[in-house]
This record gives sequence, C-alpha cells and structure tokens, in this order.
Amino acid sequence: MAPTTASATLNLGFLTILHETSGYLGGYLVTNLWGRPLEFRLSTAVQPNRVQQILYAGTLQPYIFADLIGKTLVDKTSTAAQLVLTDREPALDLRLRIDVPVVWLAAAGDPLAGTLAQNGACVRPAKDNQGPILCHPRFSADVGVVGEMLNRIDGGFDLTEPFARIREAIGEARKMGVTNRS
Repeated sequence: MAPTTASATLNLGFLTILHETSGYLGGYLVTNLWGRPLEFRLSTAVQPNRVQQILYAGTLQPYIFADLIGKTLVDKTSTAAQLVLTDREPALDLRLRIDVPVVWLAAAGDPLAGTLAQNGACVRPAKDNQGPILCHPRFSADVGVVGEMLNRIDGGFDLTEPFARIREAIGEARKMGVTNRS
C-alpha cells in the first residue's frame, strides 16, 4: 500500500527564543524537507515581572519558551509541522503540550546534552563540531520516530541554518516595528 500524500509530507518547524531587554521573543519557521520556507511567525515580547521570576524559579524559562511562546506560535501556524526542532533546551517542554516530536539541536560540549544523551534521549550523537540531537526525556519513543524522519531529510540541509534565518528575520521585523503586534 502506497503512503498517502499526508503521511509522505514532512514539514519541519524551527523554533528559537531570543532574550532581549524587552523580554523573550520567539520565532517559528516551518519549512519543507529542503529548507524552503512555508510559513513564519513571530511572538510578542514576554517580560516576566519580579514576582513571576521568584514564583517560577527554575521553571520560568521552560514555561515561557514552551507554554507561552512555543505553543502559541505552533497553534497560530496554519502549516502543520511533523517535527519541531529548537536550539534552546527549555523549549523541549513544548513536547508536553503538542502531539508532535520536539528535538533540541544542542551545542557541542553542552553538559546537559551529555546527560540527556546518556539517559536515552539521543536521536543522533554529536559529531564534526555539531552537538547531539535530543528528544524530550519523557518521550523516549520519539527517538526512533525522529531518527526515521531525519533520514528523509536531504543530507545537504544544515539543520542549524534556519535558526540564523529566524534571528535575521526577527531583526528585520524589529526594524519594521512588527514585533510589538501579536
């Protein structure tokens, strides 16, 4: 039986969060397998106050990255992604909020990445100055699924490159004054 068009489609979502003086700002880019952009979304700045910083403590960044920014961007995007990639570890908790695998493209030598990799969350180990690709530790079943998805991606597609595009697009949007809109 041939796969349906829907199951054969593999769109990739790239989520990054910047921390600036105005707060945390997220960008989400959905691409096809070759990195061609299909949809782009920006969040508004999220600035936690001192009381929130105290009450949330070590859970503040995962809450902001995953619940407030990541989930909102994914929900508002009309182009579905079958895999979400992030370069920010606190955004891994987005996996707790959506039914799509979320992976962290960790930096080479990141100590937390090493710990997660040892605990079975590693999809691809670090190599050639690139850090490992890791799933959320509560979703170990994602490791095999994501591995199969990554095997479908063009070998020449640098998975870290879209994050540079997102950061540049955020800079351009800021110049145009659109980062203050929802």
